[in-house]
Amino acid sequence: MAVLIFVVKIKMKKPAIVYMINLASSDLLLLSMLPIKIFYHFRGQNWPFGPELCNFLTSTFYCNTFCSILLMTAISVDRCLAVLYPMQSLSRLTVRRASLVCAAIWLLAIAGVIYFMTTELTLKIPQLNITTCADALDVSVIIESHRYYAFVLSILFFFIPLFISTVCYVSIIRKLSSSDIDTNRGKKRRAILLSATVLSSFILCFGPVSTLSFIQFFLSDTYRYDIYFAGSLTLFFGTINCCLDPLIYYYASLECKRQVWNLLCPGKRSDVEKDIKATNSYTSTYVRGQGPLIQA
Repeated sequence: MAVLIFVVKIKMKKPAIVYMINLASSDLLLLSMLPIKIFYHFRGQNWPFGPELCNFLTSTFYCNTFCSILLMTAISVDRCLAVLYPMQSLSRLTVRRASLVCAAIWLLAIAGVIYFMTTELTLKIPQLNITTCADALDVSVIIESHRYYAFVLSILFFFIPLFISTVCYVSIIRKLSSSDIDTNRGKKRRAILLSATVLSSFILCFGPVSTLSFIQFFLSDTYRYDIYFAGSLTLFFGTINCCLDPLIYYYASLECKRQVWNLLCPGKRSDVEKDIKATNSYTSTYVRGQGPLIQA
């Protein structure tokens, strides 16, 4: 629904929409692979589709994770520049530049999963008569390469973006909390809450898996079942991001809210229409063309 609304109804007229289209596409790619993952687990962790599809499935998950992290970071930078430097950002935050940033993000994410594409992730366990997919690896693989690779990825694709996003959203919240923003207290409060929610979602979804990868680097060179179990649990939190992103689309854009309302309840007017008319009188300084400062 999000992809259709962004492409057909809203179209790529603003940088924020470009980022959201790519974010929705990344989530859709992961969701399309989940039925295969569900089938695998219902068969008792027995993978019947061959090593190539196993590599592709695992790469898809991590590619979605890396893309989502970098895209949410790009959105935070876009919003921060629009809030702190509204006049300068009018000429610098363009659709073309946003498209180039998204292209670079996809290339970085694909480069980040090359390891999963080229490493043997299936392992036959004769004692159980099953073949696992990325659930059990040769211990030597984990010791020699996997720990170091995961450590580097956690730094590049989580801790650095987390620092950037935190600085941006803290700056946004401080700016919105100041008295020189020309808007009512209710809308300002909702905008601050949205910024805090997006940052919390970022930490909740991607923090556990990245933190565990970081910690594993300092553990002894042994394979521990409790670490494996914790790793499986953190992957669950990473997938929750796909469920939270649509809420971000909906509450971050009045235009998106209006299109969703028109799609689900055609012919009925909502309070969103009044909000859009009310906000048209303000200067768009948060994300150009999406309403006033606090609405994007």
